[in-house]
Amino acid sequence: MSDIERLRESLLSAIEAAADLDALEAARVKALGRKGAITAEMKGLRDLAPEARQGAGQALNALKGEIAAAIEARRATLSEAALEARLAAERVDVTLPVRPEPQGRIHPVSQVLDEIVAIFGDMGFKIAEGPDIEDDFHNFTALNIPPEHPARQEHDTFYFAPGPDGERKLLRTHTSPVQVRSMQATKPPLRLIAPGRTYRCDSDMTHTPMFHQVEGLVVDRSTHMGHLKGCLSDFVRAFFEVEDVPVRFRPSYFPFTSPSAEMDIGCIRKGGELAIGAGDDWLEILGCGMVHPKVLASCGVDPDEYQGFAFGMGIDRIAMLKYGIGDLRGFFDADLRWLRHYGFAALDIPTLPAGLTS
Repeated sequence: MSDIERLRESLLSAIEAAADLDALEAARVKALGRKGAITAEMKGLRDLAPEARQGAGQALNALKGEIAAAIEARRATLSEAALEARLAAERVDVTLPVRPEPQGRIHPVSQVLDEIVAIFGDMGFKIAEGPDIEDDFHNFTALNIPPEHPARQEHDTFYFAPGPDGERKLLRTHTSPVQVRSMQATKPPLRLIAPGRTYRCDSDMTHTPMFHQVEGLVVDRSTHMGHLKGCLSDFVRAFFEVEDVPVRFRPSYFPFTSPSAEMDIGCIRKGGELAIGAGDDWLEILGCGMVHPKVLASCGVDPDEYQGFAFGMGIDRIAMLKYGIGDLRGFFDADLRWLRHYGFAALDIPTLPAGLTS
């Protein structure tokens, strides 16, 4: 076997063994590159005798053409295989849904807050916010809460260490300070709700040290108790999505309202379950009343010219009532199984026209 024939078989074997386009390119360079085997043989022709040079040159040119054709044929095969592999990897299954189901869930507190905002927003209320860390004046004094009131004691309120001026800041015990700040900053008429986190020293299956609350405030020249009752009656019917929810207002006492009342809604308790609506039992849901004249005066509002009503409710509590959640502590356990069960889809945006829980 001649040297050219051995070279031919070696180069063709390398081309056929190339598993991908990169390996094929390496085989091409080894055969036809500037330092390739065929190129080296062509350079060696000058050392041959004239009569031998012609025959060897023709043989090398034929080999060069054969190797180039083999490379192109192998390249076409490998390119087709690569395309087939890519098509298989990028294949679209048209039987699948257009987009996968979202994995995240909306927390019941966030959902219920959106429902509350949708209802009161439709009544013309605006959202007001304030700081979680408050001072004594905004959290207690301006709300007509006396110094000896139990809410001011260490066992009920989270206090910080005294500052350089001796004043002790605290974590707000309700969102009422937002009402105080709003009345100080804006001249009546006012119509607002103040949702947010609140903090008290309490922990059991129906109480947590941090919980969510929403309070409402209306201040103008003509608002009266009838407006308060109508507003809250419409709210519970819209929120619980029951056409006719019986309501009653029981006299109560709060330092910041006078007269004060607690609002009950009708319910049925049977077989360990609770149903909202006409029944033989009542369930307390929120506190309310007419804003105390001393509170108006503390906030810079003339109580001889203006009056108003206020109300407050726990967001976590009404979420438990509406969606049948038995233990408040589950709201804060960060348990994905709990959230998958009680949570809401990302696009379950509550609106009154479409229904809060449609």
